[in-house]
Amino acid sequence: MSAPATSTPSPSTDRAARLAVTVFPILVIVAGIIGFTLPTVVAPLGQIIPWLLGVVMFGMGLTLTLPDFTRIAKRPWMILIGVVLQYLIMPLAAWIIVLVLQLPAELAAGVILVGCAPGGTASNVVAYLSRGDTALSVTVTTCSTLLAPILTPLLTLWLAGQFLSVPFTSMMVSILQTVLLPVVAGLIVRLLLRRLVERAQPLLPWVSTTAIALIVAAVVGASSDRIVEAGLLVFLAVFLHNGFGLLLGYLSAIALRMSQRERRAIAVEVGMQNSGLAASLAATYFSPLAALPAAVFSVWHNLSGAIFAMVMGRRPITDEGGSHS
Repeated sequence: MSAPATSTPSPSTDRAARLAVTVFPILVIVAGIIGFTLPTVVAPLGQIIPWLLGVVMFGMGLTLTLPDFTRIAKRPWMILIGVVLQYLIMPLAAWIIVLVLQLPAELAAGVILVGCAPGGTASNVVAYLSRGDTALSVTVTTCSTLLAPILTPLLTLWLAGQFLSVPFTSMMVSILQTVLLPVVAGLIVRLLLRRLVERAQPLLPWVSTTAIALIVAAVVGASSDRIVEAGLLVFLAVFLHNGFGLLLGYLSAIALRMSQRERRAIAVEVGMQNSGLAASLAATYFSPLAALPAAVFSVWHNLSGAIFAMVMGRRPITDEGGSHS
């Protein structure tokens, strides 16, 4: 879901982001129910999943500004730590979970693919609502997304290759086409049509939300015949994966002596994944069943993110040296 990229969003964008992050899980659950009960109706959506993901990433590009990139030069080590934690904790946590739960090959590959995806853009909204360092959250999301064409297929090949054949080159090209190019295009449009884009900002979360909901409906519809037998196991894997990400991200930030605002941002950056990308790649290169963990993750990480924001948003910032979002 596209989030405000600046640390001080306009009131209308702020309201839209808050409403979208609240309604989003409900919308995705409804989409999943429709996909499960009416699989033939949503079947055509399966052919346009990459295009739907492109819409989401284009929306992310529209929220980015040049100052978002200048922040990298100001805090390079902080950004590097965030990206390393993102691509270290979640892939390894996924690998351990699939081994412990002894998941079938397709589900195992799907869970690992979620873990190897970059940070989700919804994390930026959650970081903001939890009074975390929003600028850090946005910059880590941006950097992990830009690195995704290389790191996502490479890590997936390393960790999931034992379960299913992983087409590294095709996956890398696909991520370039559906992630990197739309983000760059959105950034260019923002630069050329700044005023028009700023007026449209309140609508962007809803466009991204709708696109992800359609992806979920397509994924669930395509694997509806196997959801009943795999559903509980998938939910357990997703619950553990997301929980470990949030917890280990937060504890790692404490161990690295980060401020309270930075801890909150790092926690959601690690724990919340780009499930839309994972679902698209899994459906394209593995199977509809392999895309199921990403669909469930899309619902759950937004629910857990909302709970995280509610709890942390009420806790005061007590350290004097905290970074201000």
